[in-house]
Amino acid sequence: MKEYKTSNVKNIAVLGHLGSGKTSFGESLLFAAKAIDKKGEVERKNTVGDYSIEEQNRQTTLTSSLLPLEWKGYKINVFDTPGSEEFIGDIENTLSSVEGAIVLIDATKGVEVGTERVWDELAKRHIPTIIFVNKMDKENVKFDEVIDSIKNDLSKKAVPFAWEIGTTNNFKGIVSVLDKKAKLVDGAGTKDADIPAELNAKFDEIYNELLEKVAETSEELMDKYFGGEELTAEEINTGLKSELVNGDLYPILVGSGLKNVGIDVLLDTIVNFIPGPAEVSQKAAKDGKVREVSESAPFSAYVFKTIIDPFVGTISFFKVCSGSLKLGQEVYIPETDATIKMPQIFTMMGKTQIPLDVVNAGDVACVAKVADFVNGLTFCDKKDPIVYNKVEHPTPIIYIAIQPKNKQDEDKISSSLQKLRLEDETFDIIRNPETAQQLIGGQGMTHLGYILEKMRNMFKVDVDTADPKIVYRETIRSKGEAQGRHKKQSGGAGQFGDVWIRFEPCDKDFIFAEEVVGGAVPKNYFPAVEKGLIETLEHGPLAGFPVIGVKATLYYGSYHPVDSNELSFKIAASLAFKNAVEKIRPTILEPIYEVKVVVKDEYVGDIMGDMTKRRGRVLGMEQGHGVQQIVAEVPEAEIIKYATDLKAMTQASGRFSRKFLRYEEVPEMLIKKIVDEYKKEQK
Repeated sequence: MKEYKTSNVKNIAVLGHLGSGKTSFGESLLFAAKAIDKKGEVERKNTVGDYSIEEQNRQTTLTSSLLPLEWKGYKINVFDTPGSEEFIGDIENTLSSVEGAIVLIDATKGVEVGTERVWDELAKRHIPTIIFVNKMDKENVKFDEVIDSIKNDLSKKAVPFAWEIGTTNNFKGIVSVLDKKAKLVDGAGTKDADIPAELNAKFDEIYNELLEKVAETSEELMDKYFGGEELTAEEINTGLKSELVNGDLYPILVGSGLKNVGIDVLLDTIVNFIPGPAEVSQKAAKDGKVREVSESAPFSAYVFKTIIDPFVGTISFFKVCSGSLKLGQEVYIPETDATIKMPQIFTMMGKTQIPLDVVNAGDVACVAKVADFVNGLTFCDKKDPIVYNKVEHPTPIIYIAIQPKNKQDEDKISSSLQKLRLEDETFDIIRNPETAQQLIGGQGMTHLGYILEKMRNMFKVDVDTADPKIVYRETIRSKGEAQGRHKKQSGGAGQFGDVWIRFEPCDKDFIFAEEVVGGAVPKNYFPAVEKGLIETLEHGPLAGFPVIGVKATLYYGSYHPVDSNELSFKIAASLAFKNAVEKIRPTILEPIYEVKVVVKDEYVGDIMGDMTKRRGRVLGMEQGHGVQQIVAEVPEAEIIKYATDLKAMTQASGRFSRKFLRYEEVPEMLIKKIVDEYKKEQK
């Protein structure tokens, strides 16, 4: 692939609901641009985008793939993204590297849950977006209803740039409004034709709507338009592009990826209206620095995506933010103070590497086997360092416990998980020392299932899964005191320790105090008493969970000048706690989480009721655009599988986040069940 200057690069992400046809659509884009000779099919497992064994087995995109193509003197870096919201980390990383987006809509279904979800992500980032209504060749398409759903559910600012020719079940082609021509289905493509007479009125309506949009961009154009003067093609294109960049216009295009209808019009629209890298605000850098997107500026780039290839190793995707990068050039990593030489530069078309000699500002490229490179890392010219802000990702919302089916794989689990985490920052790995469980966390069961499937395929490690055990705590509810007396005589030196300790609830994990007078217990034994209590509190009297919220005050005791030692007083302290158990009324505490649930208005009642069933307390609600955020506090035991349950309750439209807050007392009626489960595990 030849070198492209900044002004001739476009970066665009393709997003849509699961099953809207993004991968097949990517094949159509590549085919139209003559990047491939023959289109692959998802069912035949031979598409450029879905090349991993996991994607081919599931017949769905699980990680974004790069599809670079050349069109009319421009290089367009197209990213085919996953349809499932559970892969939000990969989607967010991709969106950090593009200046435009295409939202794909299945014409047979209209706006779906996933469409709204990706629309929200694009709106948050103010990314100029084209809407493409796909699958127009399918049966039972009601195009007018699809347009209505776009305007009602996405944006009133969505305006058709094209219209269908034909009726339901008789798709004949499209009218390209700005081209003022029809494109009729002709074999594996289209042929230009005059606009059918029956669509002249619709064409005039749409064309005039676009002209009004252009006129709104300046007083000069408004005067010209309403004065009856004809706007030039350049004025129309400039005005529409301005509206698109400012978020005041969303072009609606129409066609069929399968029949290659409307694809050339879409590519022209990308070239003419999607802004280039130098035309939009840049990625923010630390310390408020700004770097011009220009080939003449000092070099800087950031890594936005990592994939682990079983043969190549680590492949890092990066975007050049400024300057140019040449093969063999030395680059500097400010965060680690490391300097490396770029061993190779290439772009990727799916899994195929295409070598490059130079990459200019605004373009994306890849490098392999550079261990220093991780997602979010900035590398640049050492003479003019800069560090770009990293993408902030959501934390995991569901965890599962895993253990190897083959004990010999225990060491391999850790190393393989760490490698997979290089690809995905929304994936978490925790070794819980209290439950001895290896936990992995993610954005849902599809996400975690993909991780485990990839670990099995790539690293040959198979695991069993289980629910994570809740990490409970124990505490005391009353004040009480007891003696702990340890005496052992077995010939020779004996053991003797005698303490009186007062126990009471407190708001710290553990406080040790002493009020000993007259040397009843020598000061040099105080640390032994404290240590004995700390060790005892590691395993509570009810179910063996760590005990917190205890203040222990040593106030009396006795000792033997010969037989007393530190061990004796440690044991005596432990006995004092055990003897005080009935007086101090131990109980069990459970972890409480703050949960923020975002759902459509129609599901609010169901979610509120469900929260009550889960022993949750709703703290407040915040109204959004057609959605509400419910903030609640819920015991962790009640939300182990909430990610799955929420999907079922909201037809997959709800989402939530969770954050640990504190421990609270378990209701009395549940304590026996927890204790019985603990005892069962100990057998």
